[in-house]
This record gives sequence, structure tokens and C-alpha cells, in this order.
Amino acid sequence: MSTAAAPPVVASAPRAGSTRPAWPGRWRALAALCVPLLIVSLDTTVLNVVLPTLVRKLHATTSELQWIVDAYVLVFGGLMLVAGSLADRVGRKRTFLAGLAAFAAGSSWAAFSGSVGMLIAARASMGIGAALIMPSTLAIITNTFAEQGERQRALGVWSGTSGAGLALGPVVGGLLLAHFWWGSVFLINVPVALLGLLCAIALVPDSKDPHAKRLDAGGSVLSIAGLGVLLWGIIEAPVHGWSSTLVLCSGAAGVALLAGFVAWERSSSHPMLSLRYFAERRFSAAVLSNGLLMFGLYGALFVLTQLLQFQLGYTPLQAGVRVLPAAGAIAMVAPLSAVLVRRLGTKLTVTTGLLLVAAGMWYVSGASVTTTYGGVVAGMVLLGSGAGLVIPASTGSVMGSLPVAHTGVGSATNGSFMQVGGALGVAVIGSLLSTRYQHRLTPTLAPFHVAHAIRESILGSLGGALGVGRQIGGLAGGLLVELARSAFVSGMDLGLVVAGVVALAGALLALLALPSRPDAQASEHR
Repeated sequence: MSTAAAPPVVASAPRAGSTRPAWPGRWRALAALCVPLLIVSLDTTVLNVVLPTLVRKLHATTSELQWIVDAYVLVFGGLMLVAGSLADRVGRKRTFLAGLAAFAAGSSWAAFSGSVGMLIAARASMGIGAALIMPSTLAIITNTFAEQGERQRALGVWSGTSGAGLALGPVVGGLLLAHFWWGSVFLINVPVALLGLLCAIALVPDSKDPHAKRLDAGGSVLSIAGLGVLLWGIIEAPVHGWSSTLVLCSGAAGVALLAGFVAWERSSSHPMLSLRYFAERRFSAAVLSNGLLMFGLYGALFVLTQLLQFQLGYTPLQAGVRVLPAAGAIAMVAPLSAVLVRRLGTKLTVTTGLLLVAAGMWYVSGASVTTTYGGVVAGMVLLGSGAGLVIPASTGSVMGSLPVAHTGVGSATNGSFMQVGGALGVAVIGSLLSTRYQHRLTPTLAPFHVAHAIRESILGSLGGALGVGRQIGGLAGGLLVELARSAFVSGMDLGLVVAGVVALAGALLALLALPSRPDAQASEHR
């Protein structure tokens, strides 16, 4: 096949093990795909470092911080199935290029947002671009690398690139915040996206499913609405109360909408998500393992960056450097995952990774107000190492179980579970933190006649309480700061314990449900 500047559209590749000659430009195509993947993953950790700055500059509460993070992740995950189906239908390269353009436009909007509401909307628009990018990259890789061993190595590079983005994000964010305004952390995405666009046009081949059915509009609406309503209830629970009618009704409505989505997909003649994929354990157990992993990983990053800046007093750059061991471990371990899969099998590799994640969570959950950075760094390394094992192994299992004609929507399903798991992690861990934080501080404030605005600032976030404490000064201000920090660490510890339990459940699931090795007779239709 030609490696000319505009590679032609090709039909979906045959199953791994086919005698089809390997495309000579596959490794250059992988490099071109990894450029935009870097910014999509980098954007996650860049934002976590910026969260304390947004508290000070935009006066964002903890609930609003959760929405700034989850608006991106929710749209990303909610639209990914639609985007994957679209990629199979109109072409994976075209969808990928459209995603890069949308991501650049959304990043520009986020950079110049002047309020929390506008930033949340801009982050949601960035999620549209990311949803178009992510499943297309995996589908193109699966089509381009037909041989199983090469494909697993390519997925290791893909996962390692994601880890590199996580590693670079805090450092890049800290450097930019040290010299520019907070919007620069979004604006930097624009030139990288444009570079990725140019590289992809020249190096990446196109492919699609020639027998793709029409888009499933009903399933798209139900999936997005169900996830949105459910996450809204979780994020707003600390504000309105977990037992409030509003929160309970939104939770019930979200579950009902998602159940409606499953029923719709089961009866649809052209489902967005074919439920028959879940009958194969290589697929279903792997996507669930990735989702449970991301629950802990995203939730931990959400609280740890605030711990480093608010509790330990680091600047954004200093905090970014100190997150590097966790994110860097993903980048270093991910390429080694393919070696362990060959020697130990998928089951043991994924199980080991999730056990490391659980151990890391529980290690950090022992933090107290006197804990230093040295007391949490080992847990961060465990967390990153575990993630580096799980992501490529589980993703390889998912992609290896799919017919290549359906790799767009199949990879989108995997991505949706990862992003929704991450969104739930931020929502649940953030809500547990907020609930305990407010529960600890509310009785302390009750005897005093604190103005409503000041009270809301104190209870809204640790950053708000620290700001009020500095303004008050003296013994009273110092006492407020001490109590707020203690309440924050207590809430963080609770959230991380729950995340550890979730990771342990994921390890048990992988051990019981994942096959040890790919079944040579499986999915012969691929």
C-alpha cells in the first residue's frame, strides 16, 4: 500500500492471523496518532493542577470543580459510542480529523472563559472533540496492526503515550501557571492539535465498515441523558443532601434512563452498542476492569493535586513535579505490559495491576494533617504502576475480541467505560470528600453568627476556608485553617478507601472472569 501524503480509504482489515501483508507505514501512522492522544490525556492532569488556581481566581466551589472536570469526561464518555459508530460508518480517519478540529476550538474557548459556567460549557465542547478522537485511534491501530503480537505492542505504545501525557500534564501546567494566566493550560492544546492534524493527513490510512447501519439516535439520547442525570445527582448530593428528594429522584431517573438504553439497544434493529459483545468474557470483563481502574485513578488525581497545593503548600509547578512519579510510572510500565501478557496471560496481568492500584489507594488513605510528601509518594507510584499494567492488557483483550469491521464502536465502548468510570470516580470520591468535610466543619461554625457568603466559602472548599482563615488572622483564623485541613484530609482518606475497595473488586472480577489467554477459536467471524 502506498505511503503517499493521502493514504486511501481501505476496507476493514481481516482478523489477526490473516495472511494479509502488513502495511509498511503502520509505525509512522501510530506515531501520528499518538500526537493528539498526548494532548487528550495531558489535558486531564493539566486541569487537576489548575483546580486550586480556579478556586482562587474564579471562586469555584468543590462541587463546581467536580463539574469542570466531569463536564469534559461526561461528554467524552457519553458521546464516544456515537462517535465510534460514526467512525465505522463515515471513516475513522475523517472522524479523527474532525475531532482534532473540535478539540482545538473547544480548548480556545476554555482558555478565554471568564466564569465557572462558561468554563464548564467549554470543557463540555472539548469532550466532543475527544470523543471523536479516542475511539478512532484505537480502531485505526487495530485495523493497521493485523498481527496479534504487533498489535499488543502498538497498544502498549498507545497506553504509554497516555501515561506520558499524564506525566507531562502536571509539569506543563505548573510551568505555564508560573509564567502565564490559567487559560494558557488550555491554549497550549491548539498548536499540538494542529500538528496532529497535519501528521494524520499525511500518514494515517482511512478505513470504515462498508456494511455499517444507520446511526442509532434513540440510543444516543438515552445514554447521554442517563449518564448526565445520574452524575448530576452524585455531584450535587453534598450540596442538597444525599437523602434529599432532588438527589434521590435524579439518581432514580438516571438509572431508569440507562435501563431504558439497555432495553432500546436490545430491541433495536441497528443498535449503537451490540449487547452480544458482552457475552464474550474477553470483552465484558476487560471493559469493566478498565472502568473500575479509571474510577480510582481519576478520583485519586482529583484529590491528590488539592492535597499537594492546599494541604502541603506547593505551588502548581511544584505540585506538578510531585505528581510525576504516579503518572511517570504509567508511561514506563505500560510498554512492559505486553511482555507480561505473553508470559502470564491477560488474567494475571490485569489482576496484578488492580491489586497494585488498591494497595496504592489504601497507602495514601492513611494520610493525616502531619503527613509529608514522602508519606504519599510510594502510594502514588503503586497507583501508576498498576494502571500501566491494566490499561494495555485490558484494551488488548477488548480489541482482540472484536470483528475488525466493528472496531470503532467496540473501542468506543471500551473508552466509554473508562471515561464514565473516571467521571464516577471524581463524582463519588469528590462527593464523599465534600460530605465529610462539611460534616466536620458545620458543627464548629454553628455557635458563631457567620455571614452566609463567608459560611458558603468555608464549606464550599478547603481553598475557600484557607482564604477566610488568612483574612481573619490571629488565633481564630489559625484555628479555622487547622480544622479545615483536618476535615479535608479526613474526607480524602474516606474517598480513597472507597476507591481502594472498588479496585479490589475489579481485581476479583478480572481473576474470576477474564480468560488467561486469547481463545484461538474465538470470534472466527472477525
